[in-house]
Amino acid sequence: MNITLKKAENIDIRVPAPPSKSYTHRALIAAGLAAGDSAIERPLRSDDTRITAAALQQMGAAIAWGDDRIRIRGTDGAPRCGAGTVLDMGDSGTSLRLLTTAALLCPEPVVITGSTRMKERPVEGLVTALNRIGGTITYIGNEGFPPFIVDGVFRGGRVLVESTVSSQFASSLLLSAPYAASALDLVIPPHAVSRSYLDVTVDVMQSFGAVVARDGYERFSVDPAAKYTGRTYRVEGDYSSASYFFAMAAVCGGRATVSSLSPTSVQGDRQFLSALSAMGCRVSAGDDAVTVASDGRLEGIEMDLSSAPDMVQTLCMVAACARSPSRFTGIGHLHYKESDRILAIVRMLRALGGDVSATADGSITIRPARLHGGSIDPANDHRTAMSAAVLGLAVGGITVRDAGCVSKSFPEFWEILHREGLV
Repeated sequence: MNITLKKAENIDIRVPAPPSKSYTHRALIAAGLAAGDSAIERPLRSDDTRITAAALQQMGAAIAWGDDRIRIRGTDGAPRCGAGTVLDMGDSGTSLRLLTTAALLCPEPVVITGSTRMKERPVEGLVTALNRIGGTITYIGNEGFPPFIVDGVFRGGRVLVESTVSSQFASSLLLSAPYAASALDLVIPPHAVSRSYLDVTVDVMQSFGAVVARDGYERFSVDPAAKYTGRTYRVEGDYSSASYFFAMAAVCGGRATVSSLSPTSVQGDRQFLSALSAMGCRVSAGDDAVTVASDGRLEGIEMDLSSAPDMVQTLCMVAACARSPSRFTGIGHLHYKESDRILAIVRMLRALGGDVSATADGSITIRPARLHGGSIDPANDHRTAMSAAVLGLAVGGITVRDAGCVSKSFPEFWEILHREGLV
């Protein structure tokens, strides 16, 4: 499916935020490990979250999808993976990383694999940490990358987990820690990326009954005496997905109001609003909705985005429409996402007349330039496709190829744009 976007001006849209992908993944896992029954209300139905749910079913959790909720009967911390279990995580890096530690709770060895791209995404930091506290995880192919065999036990204890590639390594250990043989004392060295996602992890854990003590983002302790208990859990709206609509208002002029957003959310991509405000937009928030208004005149900014990787591409598209340069740092880990997202930003902007440069140390600079239409191949990366839509509405004449790849995180994206008269 290819979609061509026309230039839009002075837009006025009001849309609900889709449910958070990050919260849905973590709530599914906590409920899948919990004792008793859970109901997850307003979950995100996407390719990635379905992969997590399917893997939990293979591990013994009973899962039933309803119209507006998922019902789950958990395994009480004892997944029932039979001999020869293979968990194929497809393109979902979140599923693969978060469930690797849970697989260590299985009574039989489990093979974890994924797509061709997944086999290029590093997991060494997670595997090394688990092997230090009871795991005997071995690689099937290339060292440090999927596929691999998960075996051994989750002993617990003190362990350092490398987190310069992904905070999901730490989140994986934390989510299953209530079922470790002893208390987990998790140490995270300096320069960890995507730290805000650890807040999301702890938030979900505590909601299901876990006890987590922490010292900032450097140290987390989990008491295995407090297990997960089944409950009803409502997933909050997703700031990552909402950012595309806010960006459209910024670059096209006009306003975008997105409802179903928590004004006190710990999601790191809430920083997007601060960034737009610094660039000249007007941001206002109520109890359940946020509005961004803009006259289309934007100024460049400098910002460290190490804690908010999913807003980088979107913010870069806004920066490409600004009247002065922008520079974003702390984004080196974007090389290891569904695609090499730094390379994707550079290629996209240059193909459309943009002036952009990236450095080896993980920064990108975008300078004002006259942009034009063209064709963008997102390389099966949902966030590349949706950020291209932002620029498409600002410039016009931009075609997004393989646009259906947005189903990974936001299946209704194009439908919403069509309903709002933007495509």
